[in-house]
Amino acid sequence: MVADKRVITLEEYTIQKQKDFPNATGDLSKLLRDIGLAAKIVNKQVNKAGLVDILGTTGGNNLHGDEVKKLDIFANEEFISSLTHGGQCCGIASEENEEFIVINDEISRNAKYVVSIDPLDGSSNIDVNVSIGTIFSIYRRLSFSGSCVLEDFLQKGTQQVAAGYIIYGSSTMMVYTTGYGVNGFTLDPSIGEFCLSHPDIKTPESGKMYSINQGNFVNFEEGIRNYIRYCEGREEKDQEPYSLRYIGSMVADFHRNLINGGIFIYPKTKSRPKGKLRLLYECNPLSFVAEQAGGKASNGFKRILEIEPLELHQRTPILIGSKSMVEKAEEFIAAGTEAEVS
Repeated sequence: MVADKRVITLEEYTIQKQKDFPNATGDLSKLLRDIGLAAKIVNKQVNKAGLVDILGTTGGNNLHGDEVKKLDIFANEEFISSLTHGGQCCGIASEENEEFIVINDEISRNAKYVVSIDPLDGSSNIDVNVSIGTIFSIYRRLSFSGSCVLEDFLQKGTQQVAAGYIIYGSSTMMVYTTGYGVNGFTLDPSIGEFCLSHPDIKTPESGKMYSINQGNFVNFEEGIRNYIRYCEGREEKDQEPYSLRYIGSMVADFHRNLINGGIFIYPKTKSRPKGKLRLLYECNPLSFVAEQAGGKASNGFKRILEIEPLELHQRTPILIGSKSMVEKAEEFIAAGTEAEVS
């Protein structure tokens, strides 16, 4: 799966990288393996979703107003369980829970890390067998010891020590960064291990795909509408139109664009002036991955990773993907804003 044909598992890889840092304790490596373990269990359920009673909704909505799927609950409980019993983090903030979870057992309460997680991104696609995923972010706690506090989670994205995602698709992949490049691991079902398959991922500087829910076109600000017209080839005579590719699962759209080049946009709308996607669980971790792969992430005016979080479930607009495409979209937004002001 790599150049020398030798299979390197996630566990082996994290141990090898740990040796590059003499003062490393191994806690972060263990935490990443805990996330990988939970992902394997969730993947097993995703793969047999049509065979057992885990399709459909619970009949309720979460705090964001989104319909809760049965697999949402399962994934949330599985990641919380794995992280709680792993002993490497003292708190968990999940998209599915209104408040953060304090892990207060004797081993974990003084752990160095907290985790923010979207256990199952794109869950509206579960019942129709479309790729879904998990997004995670790891921070070093700010409080010194004892129970974690809200401030441990409300850190800028620049403070992340690791972040990544798992995509459950035709194959299952875990892609993550610790700030030293991006690596992808594909789950080999024959041995039950994530194996290094995509070392040192670099996203193309530009691409020919844009991902946006274009059905909301009339509700977008003028700069975004003008950028869409540009993508459709309406702005420049000799420009070949880009391809619109929108899955409705941020992980799936982001992963495709990361590998092939492209831009994913979830802008503000008239009904959601602050955007829809969550800063801590979705935008910060994927922005960290994007930047480490050579891409860019912005809210249209500011780097996502520099946004000051003020609340656990804060939302933000986002443009993320190939650097030149994000910068071009920012130009259209700036021009549209200037036109509105004048």
